[in-house]
Order: sequence, then C-alpha cells, then structure tokens
Amino acid sequence: MTVLAARPGRLRDRLFEAVTNVLAILLLPIAFVRRPGNAAQLACQWALGLRFPAENLDGLTVLAKAAFQAARTDAFWCDGQLIGLTSGHRDAAEQHQLFNDEVVRTGSVSAARRHVLPPEESTHVKGIAMDVRPVEGARWLEDNGWRYDLYRTYDNEWWHFEHRPQNPGQAPRRLPHPGWTSRPYLVSSGETTR
Repeated sequence: MTVLAARPGRLRDRLFEAVTNVLAILLLPIAFVRRPGNAAQLACQWALGLRFPAENLDGLTVLAKAAFQAARTDAFWCDGQLIGLTSGHRDAAEQHQLFNDEVVRTGSVSAARRHVLPPEESTHVKGIAMDVRPVEGARWLEDNGWRYDLYRTYDNEWWHFEHRPQNPGQAPRRLPHPGWTSRPYLVSSGETTR
C-alpha cells in the first residue's frame, strides 16, 4: 500500500469540515422522517452535497454508487472523514475530448495514456470509476475501501478508485499508470485520435 503524503489542513478546509459535520447532525431528524432505516446515510449525502455541490453520482453503476455512498457514510460517521467526488461517470464524448486534449498536451498517444485513457478503455465511461477528494478522504478510502470493493488502481493517481466486486475483499493488482500494459506493442506510439 502506498502512503499518501499528509497536507497541512487549511483553516478554510477545517471550517468547511466542521460546518458539514454540524449540518449532518442537524439534518438527521429530517432524514429519519424521510428514510427511517437509512437516515444516517441520507443526512450524510445531504451534508456532503452541500459541501461538494458540483459532484454528480449520476451514471455510476447501481453497485458502484451504492458502494461509494456506503463507504463515505462510514468514513463520515465513524471517522469524521469527508470524501467528495470530483469525477465519476463520463460519457464517451467527454472522455474522447479529455484524451485528445492530453495527446495535444503531451505530444503523443503513449504519453497521453499515462494520464487519460481513450473512451473504449476508460472505467469512467463504464461507470465504475470515481475520482475523489481531498487527499485525506482518498487515504481513508485506500485504507478501508476493500470493505466496499473500492480500490485505488493506479500508482500515479491517488484520487482514482474503481468499484471491483469480482473478487470481494481482494484488491486488483495496482498498475503504475492508466495506460500501462505488459504488452507495449499494443500501445500506439504517436498518432492522434482525431
């Protein structure tokens, strides 16, 4: 397991965290009325939705979404850790644009693949990948995600986790980067996808 470097907490981040915790506690009675058997998760989702207003869980598979929500609910209520989603599902056109932009930025397809995959290979397009924040949330997920079949899959992306329930509780082999392959001849060296 790779240890993520600690970042000193900024006052603003600590303030947002405290406000989010207070909001979740205040929202518990309303959540209990709405969903008695799952009030803690609902209050957590509401509070985190206010803390991370731009996040969107739509498009994740039903199982990936449920696993992510369960993990961050436990992180929140058991350990006081906030986990936000910066990117989940992407449609093929968005992924294609990200990949093309990276090809232009890096100058080659093989270099781009170290950071972004084309849509036909992307787990974001499949709805099982989640990019999370902050670093502390990713650290919690790296340590505890196995309980939810959520695993960090790339050494060079501390934020990228995937829902992999095929072998419950067993982490898939972590790759150095998204485009890593044991068969380099499968990766083209310089053409663009435009």
